[in-house]
Amino acid sequence: MDDEPRSVKAIFADAESKRMALESSPFPPNSAEHSDTVSSAVRLYQNCLSLIGALSLFSPNESLDDLSTADLPFLLTNFHLAELAQKLPSSSPPERRRILSAARDAYERYLHLLDSYDLLPPSYKKLFEQYTDSPTTFSTVSTSDPSARRDAKIANFRAEKELRTKLEYLRHRPNYGLDDDDNDSGAGETAQTGGGGGSGDEDAVRETHLAHLHYSTHMTFQALDNLNRESEILALAPPTTPHPSDHTTLVSSDPRRRHQPAGGLGDNNAYSDRLDQPLRSLTNLGGPLLSKQGKPLQPFTLVGNRQELAAGVFRPGHNLPTMSIDEYLDEERRRGGIIEGGGEASWHRPEPDEDDLEKADAETMKAREWDEFVEANPKGSGNTLNRG
Repeated sequence: MDDEPRSVKAIFADAESKRMALESSPFPPNSAEHSDTVSSAVRLYQNCLSLIGALSLFSPNESLDDLSTADLPFLLTNFHLAELAQKLPSSSPPERRRILSAARDAYERYLHLLDSYDLLPPSYKKLFEQYTDSPTTFSTVSTSDPSARRDAKIANFRAEKELRTKLEYLRHRPNYGLDDDDNDSGAGETAQTGGGGGSGDEDAVRETHLAHLHYSTHMTFQALDNLNRESEILALAPPTTPHPSDHTTLVSSDPRRRHQPAGGLGDNNAYSDRLDQPLRSLTNLGGPLLSKQGKPLQPFTLVGNRQELAAGVFRPGHNLPTMSIDEYLDEERRRGGIIEGGGEASWHRPEPDEDDLEKADAETMKAREWDEFVEANPKGSGNTLNRG
């Protein structure tokens, strides 16, 4: 039983169930469970596309009237594949750009398929022509006027809301014939009902599928606009550095490796992830450090021995004190850098020595000179500016 080929309807139903599980999944987007579910759904949609191509389910020679109601949901395969491709995890800007490129291709295949069946309304057909003329600069609100750009975004939001409301109304009509487990995903219910089977009216089912295609077309142009905006941001990302395991790239890009002899830094077999390379390797970059005239030929740093460097590794970045405050004051006092006296200390004068006659005579002469100076220069005699 397991070896029997599966139908497009069965594969599409499994893919839809995976996609709807993502919408109600409790796992965060960066979890392994979420990534596995997205990858599984992508593979199912890809298998569905392969089978659709093998069966020639859609032909450019057909018109919309030639398509059965049961085949209309399969027109959404590329649309759902593009949506899921954007949810695939990526670890670098180049990988993300490849994911966006795959999503863009799927969106374009979806639009070309709908255009071949004349399913694009006139407004969206005009947008499709604008996108075809300039895919990488396409925007649904391409205007330089901020107010006009805001109005265009509001119009897009209103159009999306109206399409969603119409789609919900058509799905909940009694003659549509959906089961009780109706939800917002749309295409999942069509897979469960067989694309118009069951008790529903085929015209109502067909009208609902066409409304879903109309809504998905609107979301496609919004997604293409967002893809271009994200691509502009990715273009500003810095280039990725080569992985250390790529020895060939490192040898060709690192001048130290190009000039090292075998067994040294340039030897791939002697490769080391050490950041502190030996001093001898840092001073052998392909020539002498100084010319004959003493001019530096390459940058270098003067250092002590390796023991001093090793001892200073775990030292703090600031200078620690080498003496206490008392020791510093004693040293300054010894050097004469501290002036003592003043304040209350100036009132404590030593008692004069009565036996020191020379000092007593000197003090007497100093006092007489001061008295003579005061008599010769009375108070206020020097202030003559304000006299009348």
